[in-house]
Amino acid sequence: MIARIVIAVVVVMFIRITCHLRRRHSKIGSVENPGNGKEVVMNIGGSNVVFLVEVLRQVINNFSEDNILGRGGFGVVYKGELYDGTKIAVKRMKSVAVSSKGMKQFDAEIAVLTKVRHRHLVALLGYCINANERLLVFEYMPEGTLTQHLFQWGENGCSPLTWKERITIALDVTRGVEYLHSLAQQSFIHRDLKPSDILLGHDMRAKVADFGLVKICLMGTTGRVTTKVDVYAFGVVLMELITGRKALDDTMSDEGSQLVPWFRQILINKENILNAIDQTLNPDEETMESIYKVVELAGYCTTRESYQRPDMGHVVNILSPLVEQWKPTCHEEEHTHSIFHGEEDTYGIDPHMSLSLTLGKDDK
Repeated sequence: MIARIVIAVVVVMFIRITCHLRRRHSKIGSVENPGNGKEVVMNIGGSNVVFLVEVLRQVINNFSEDNILGRGGFGVVYKGELYDGTKIAVKRMKSVAVSSKGMKQFDAEIAVLTKVRHRHLVALLGYCINANERLLVFEYMPEGTLTQHLFQWGENGCSPLTWKERITIALDVTRGVEYLHSLAQQSFIHRDLKPSDILLGHDMRAKVADFGLVKICLMGTTGRVTTKVDVYAFGVVLMELITGRKALDDTMSDEGSQLVPWFRQILINKENILNAIDQTLNPDEETMESIYKVVELAGYCTTRESYQRPDMGHVVNILSPLVEQWKPTCHEEEHTHSIFHGEEDTYGIDPHMSLSLTLGKDDK
């Protein structure tokens, strides 16, 4: 008799627990919009959302041309707004790219972005897989890409970037990439760092995007791509920030069309540098001292031998004092955005020390 009662109690408790878990799963598992009955299904295994394709079609106006933010080799990026007012950027893979290679890039981007979270990496909010449709949903960056502000500012109705904005953007990028290289749970290599993959917020603070080509870095292996590939690419970005020129410019002569070899030639003396910098900067003497240090850093980052390039942590150490201690001219204060919010880094280095000595400071 007692055994039957115990069994009955256990069965009742099991049924109650099962029903409770199902109700809880239902609440967490879907967010329904009362207006149209569409569901956005949550991925219980992580913090990202699996969106229904119908929902995304609606919030980006059925992939309207008017919603396009940009295009790339991977596909098209659209602007949208969710039912709660959250603005999003939706990357749609090209239909022809839904191949084994394209799917690897899609899977790689999801795999990396579900593992890394950093204030200077664009956050993945969710994704959608439906037949041949592959969509990634990201946080929306309202000021667009660095490309737009560096090379297309006139046609976009923007003011040219000030030097303060440029070195702050550079520092933001180094912090994001440093996290990928050495501070995340695994070490990752971006492999495709360029101005179009650097996105800007309202405050002109930067975040790194586009992780379709990211690779896990196997520490200690030889004959493989290393994190120094990203350091080189970042050095090229520094050159673009300094000169206002693209890495490859078909409008220039053959000798000047490639930025890196052209830039190496101007490193010979300061007079060359003065003539090579972006003329919209109109730098004073104090600004030029900051520019000279970044020019030197760009040279170190793009040395031919990868082992001679600094780690991203060293690059952060160099740029951080320049951002914190350098003050804009009155002209820049009128035009610059509020891009610095009191972040402080104490690295125990002398900002007046030469770059070569600073880079060697940790090499014992």
